[in-house]
Amino acid sequence: MAKAEAPAAAAGEAAPPKSKKLLIIIIALVVLLAAGGAAALFLLKGSNHDEEGGEEAPAKAEKAKPKKKKDAAAPTFMPLDAVVVNLADPGSTRYAQVGITLQVENGQTAEEVKKYMPAIRNGILMQISRRTAEELLSAEGKEKLAADILTLIQETTGMEPYKGYSPVEAVLFSSIIVQ
Repeated sequence: MAKAEAPAAAAGEAAPPKSKKLLIIIIALVVLLAAGGAAALFLLKGSNHDEEGGEEAPAKAEKAKPKKKKDAAAPTFMPLDAVVVNLADPGSTRYAQVGITLQVENGQTAEEVKKYMPAIRNGILMQISRRTAEELLSAEGKEKLAADILTLIQETTGMEPYKGYSPVEAVLFSSIIVQ
C-alpha cells in the first residue's frame, strides 16, 4: 500500500504547480479581456456622443479650437454671379470667366454685404482685369487674387479685420475658365 500512496502523492505534488500556472494565465487573460472591453466601450461611447451632439462633444471641441467667433454656428456661403472679364495679356485678347463664393459669418452678414454688391462687383472686375492668363492659371496667382478680393470686400463693406477677425471670412472660387 505504501507503493500505491507514493505515486498518488507524487501526482498530487505535481498538480499544484500546473494549476497555479494555469490559474495565473486565466486571470491574466480575463484582465486583458476586461481592459480591452473597457477601452472599446470608451472609444465607441465617445464617438456616439460626437455623432449625437452630446454635451461632452461641444466641450471637447471648444477646448481643442480657440474661439474666434462670437457664436460657433456654421458659416454662410454666398455665391456671386460669375463674371466674364478681358485679361491684361499683351498682344492677344484673352478672357476669364470666374465664379466666386463668399464665406461669411452668418445670414445677417450676407444681407449687409448684398447692400454693397454693385461696388463689390466693380472692384472684382477691376481686380481680375489687371491679371494675365498666366497669373490666373498659377496657384499663387489664384491665392493672391482671392486675398486681394477679400481685402476689397472687407474695405468696401467696412468689415475690415479687427484683431484678426472679420465677418467676411474668405473668398472661394467655384470656377475659373481662361480662354
